[in-house]
Amino acid sequence: MKQYQKEINKRRTFGIISHPDAGKTTLTEKLLLFGGAIQEAGAVKSNKIKKGATSDFMEIERQRGISVATSVLAFEYKDIKINILDTPGHKDFAEDTFRTLTAVDSVIVVIDVAKGVEEQTEKLVEVCRMRNIPMIVFINKLDREGKDAFELLDEIEQKLNLTVTPLSFPIGMGYDFKGIYNIWEKNVNLFTGDPRKDIEETVEIDDLDDQDLDQLIGEKSANTLREELELAQGVYPEFERQDYLDGKLQPVFFGSALNNFGVRELLDCFITIAPPPRPKESDTRLVKPEEKDFTGFVFKIHANMDPKHRDRLAFIKIVSGKFERNKNYLHVRHNKNMKFSSPNAFFAEKKEVVDVSYPGDIVGLHDTGNFKIGDTLTEGENLNYRGIPSFSPEHFRYINNADPMKSKQLEKGIDQLMDEGVAQLFTLELNGRKVIGTVGALQFEVIQYRLEHEYGAKCTYENLNVHKATWIEPNDPKSEAFQEFKRVKSKYLAKDKSGQLVFLADSPFSLQMTQQKYPSLKFHYTSEF
Repeated sequence: MKQYQKEINKRRTFGIISHPDAGKTTLTEKLLLFGGAIQEAGAVKSNKIKKGATSDFMEIERQRGISVATSVLAFEYKDIKINILDTPGHKDFAEDTFRTLTAVDSVIVVIDVAKGVEEQTEKLVEVCRMRNIPMIVFINKLDREGKDAFELLDEIEQKLNLTVTPLSFPIGMGYDFKGIYNIWEKNVNLFTGDPRKDIEETVEIDDLDDQDLDQLIGEKSANTLREELELAQGVYPEFERQDYLDGKLQPVFFGSALNNFGVRELLDCFITIAPPPRPKESDTRLVKPEEKDFTGFVFKIHANMDPKHRDRLAFIKIVSGKFERNKNYLHVRHNKNMKFSSPNAFFAEKKEVVDVSYPGDIVGLHDTGNFKIGDTLTEGENLNYRGIPSFSPEHFRYINNADPMKSKQLEKGIDQLMDEGVAQLFTLELNGRKVIGTVGALQFEVIQYRLEHEYGAKCTYENLNVHKATWIEPNDPKSEAFQEFKRVKSKYLAKDKSGQLVFLADSPFSLQMTQQKYPSLKFHYTSEF
């Protein structure tokens, strides 16, 4: 038992979230560099660096320089096993990010020093706040001109509704950026602009009135720093770990991920304060990581990670117990036992077979179509983990087959991509035509690209005027009102992939009128009811 508890305590599973282009993927790369997991970090967009980012492994991600899917990376640092989930920042792929947040124990929010808090950051932080996920804020790109540190901290407090406390503080910014004073460890890290040197050199300074500080960064900068730190300590609360764990206080770090600067401070503090795997609510009870029986849930499915093998992986977050290779587990929704001969642990697109995994770990299971997002696996207990919704899509198009010879491939491709949660498929009741609904317009391109390159099928789209899709739940399926609704609205009705009835309203007005006319029906905006 002691060994098992030790394994749980050494795990940290977290997600990195932000608005596009704030530097999430670059930060992920640098964290891997410290973990000794890669030798040379790649940048997402750069003409000089030929090496792409490790966590962007899909071809379409490399072409566009954005992350499309969440990737999972694991490495060890100072005897702590760290699992990172690098999420897409682009709002068209936000659904993938929302689902990923159900599988993390804490979060690092990345903010661009020049742009401050952006719209996508607000949405993601709101989801974290709803679930009380502990957050650390990393203010990135300090080697560029940007907003004043206090201005940024104020903006984070107001726009994101957080209570922050800085654990490091910048000395200057942009062209006169000298370095960072680390409040957490009481030392100064000088910025040389040479990424090879920046990792190592820190100077211990216990007393800020020490003359050494003037010699290191110049008298003017030293005095400014003393004033700013005094002000910061007066304005912001002391750091209390329990408040951070309860989601009531968010520590802030400054740095530049591209120059490898301030990243080690972030990582050292993170492994000290971040929570080990946390308990999770199921539909019957709260499940704690220390329990000996295994439970876990699928939060993501990814087809064709390796284009040579046409494989499909279900990503499972382990909540409690040990997951062992070749042992029988119950697939709760199908009520059947399954065993897995080659569960994978990840390192972006590289993966290796593991014999035993512990709570907090993410395991990839080869899937032949048994899993859907949100499925639960247990050692026999009948329970389901909640909280992985499908959101109501906002963009709709008819999907047509552009190559009649390949209709089988098209069907299989659409089927698998919908299981991944890339988009949602609706079949019209009236004529059986297929409609694809997505949260963002960029999804349509991704679907078209992947159908052609991964399944050899071509499709075309046709516009469809739909404002919103809502899931319908009648009080009494036999009632006259429900039968009349089905008759009158027949051309606006469809079934989703699991056979639920969906109403496709063509305008906000008609949705409102329909709701007033049929008060006995419930209209849901997520499929999780």
